[in-house]
Amino acid sequence: MSVIDVPLPDSVHVVTGADEVPRAAAAARPGRWTAPGVEVTARHEPAGALRVVLRAPGTDGLSTVALRWRHHPGGRRPALVLGDAWERSYGELQWRGIQPERPLPWYWLGTDPSTGTTAGFGVRTRAGALCCWTVDEDGTTLWLDVRSGGLPVLPGNRELAAATVVGVAAGADTTPYAALQDLCAAMSPDPLLPEHPVVGCNNWYYAYGRDFGPDAVLRDATTIAEYAGDHPVRPFCVVDDGWTEGGGTAPGGPWDSGLPGVFDDMAGLAADIAARGARPGLWFRPLLSRVATAGTRADAAGPGPFPLDPSQEATLAAVAADVARFRDWGFELVKHDFSTYDVFGRFHPGTPARMAEPGRGLADRGRTSAEVLVALYRTIAEAAGDALVIGCNTVGHLAAGLVQIQRTGDDTSGRHWERTRRMGVNTLAFRLAQHGRFYAVDADCVPCTPATEWALNRRFLDLVARSGTALFVSVDPAARTPEVDADLTAGIRLALDGGQPGGIEPLDWLETTAPRRWRAGGQDLAHDWSQPWGAWPLLPP
Repeated sequence: MSVIDVPLPDSVHVVTGADEVPRAAAAARPGRWTAPGVEVTARHEPAGALRVVLRAPGTDGLSTVALRWRHHPGGRRPALVLGDAWERSYGELQWRGIQPERPLPWYWLGTDPSTGTTAGFGVRTRAGALCCWTVDEDGTTLWLDVRSGGLPVLPGNRELAAATVVGVAAGADTTPYAALQDLCAAMSPDPLLPEHPVVGCNNWYYAYGRDFGPDAVLRDATTIAEYAGDHPVRPFCVVDDGWTEGGGTAPGGPWDSGLPGVFDDMAGLAADIAARGARPGLWFRPLLSRVATAGTRADAAGPGPFPLDPSQEATLAAVAADVARFRDWGFELVKHDFSTYDVFGRFHPGTPARMAEPGRGLADRGRTSAEVLVALYRTIAEAAGDALVIGCNTVGHLAAGLVQIQRTGDDTSGRHWERTRRMGVNTLAFRLAQHGRFYAVDADCVPCTPATEWALNRRFLDLVARSGTALFVSVDPAARTPEVDADLTAGIRLALDGGQPGGIEPLDWLETTAPRRWRAGGQDLAHDWSQPWGAWPLLPP
């Protein structure tokens, strides 16, 4: 396996102002291209990386820069191509044949099973642009979306560090999965990783934010502590949505107190969780408020709730104060959620070409969306201190190095197994290579409820526990039996040990979105994910 020197692109194209079609930039000299009001520079760095910086001092603003290579890394056209997702994945990650218009966020990897060769390009984490690739028969293009929200960025005279491109190429002695691991390592030189395996409980997939209070939380804390036994690594008990007014619908802040008459003493609750042998964790939605604030988006309409604009200092100050308050209450893990939706106004299933719709702006037009999101994630990380941070509905490629744990897929389900198969198994297989290289991967909870088949959930539990990734379980007390408790105890203790030595690897992922064959250490596993009727063609919530 080798990291390759990324060559200069063969051409550069830009979209400025109200333009809709890229126009060619002139090559002023090797590594420098110019267009009216725009300068693009590509500089080689150590280990073969290519750093791309932009200047756009004009008043028209800059929307997109496209770098085109008229060849493929490794010198061969791939037969199958894999990309990542903008934020969480939604069950759609898969290897496909060449589809020239298919957006491939952040990185792409191509392989040819007939020769065993694999190669690809990616951009380093915390880029200054929202980056995606397209791959066609003749080459590849990197698309740098440098807009501020959905409007052209106006960076003035400053230099905008848009992206650093890295590449890998491998021969038949390296599997595509190992090649993806190496590409992820090259993209993420400074991951922020938890000191110990992350294991715990979360009641969302049996309570869904409804009709629960401190007694239910403490019952779950007792249960997860019992499953962990005397293991020296203590599990977490996460209080999810439902602890504030309007709970169960992700209602937004203020986050200065719990639901009156129910969660009146959040500091006391954290202490009681700890007293039962678990580490307290807390969920919140940082960029939504039930009342208007100084950070409310300019385009927000009443009567609320009100999305907050993270490009404003007032918003960052409020978010930092919230996270510091949670830490002062005694919570040792903070899960922040929904920020991508609150910035862009949508989720991103199906991998749209761009994250932001045209016209949806941010208050600070001088910074790109990517720069604004990185500043938000950094604010939360700094305010959290020594508490762990989980990003959910966050842009993992921008959050790497600023979160210890990343929810890498959309929700599993305590109501419909099919959703767990589609979301949980897919994200575990196709984003597992990011684990330990970007952050600790969280493929979402393993549900245990009367509405879902434990025989299937148990298989998902087995894989997550063996993988060494973050394992959270959502256990409805009504679903507990001696057999279920024994399964959960074994899985949780394996996960607390760090999983199967050597981890796991999907074996048939070139052929399916939900791999059934896996390698775990020296053992090959086979998991059938099908219900008696096969896969349900719809995806209920």
